[in-house]
Amino acid sequence: MVNARRKAIERLYKGVCTIKEFQSIKDPITHITSNKEVPVLENQPCKLSIEKQTSATNTNGPAIIAQSTKLFLAPEIIVKAGSKIIVSQHGKTNEYARSGEPTVYMDHQEIVLEFFKGYA
Repeated sequence: MVNARRKAIERLYKGVCTIKEFQSIKDPITHITSNKEVPVLENQPCKLSIEKQTSATNTNGPAIIAQSTKLFLAPEIIVKAGSKIIVSQHGKTNEYARSGEPTVYMDHQEIVLEFFKGYA
């Protein structure tokens, strides 16, 4: 039963993602340690779900438009805090930062994302 649910969810995955972490890397020749972006997972099937929410406010300005972006992945994938996630789906590629703790279910996990603006 669980296997069938997971297969059904994974059929909805229309994108792939690459997860990168900013790590300290020691150069084997110079022995100098520098911080670099390192891919820890590539071409992982996923689904990016974007929900736009419009809210009218009582201010004299324009209505506020918010967007909620959620990534669906296999439950065994570990995404560390501060990771950069590059998602390609429907011919479009965007970079995101992990902004929330994943909600892990038996057959998938959901991670709330925001557009990547740079490392902290």
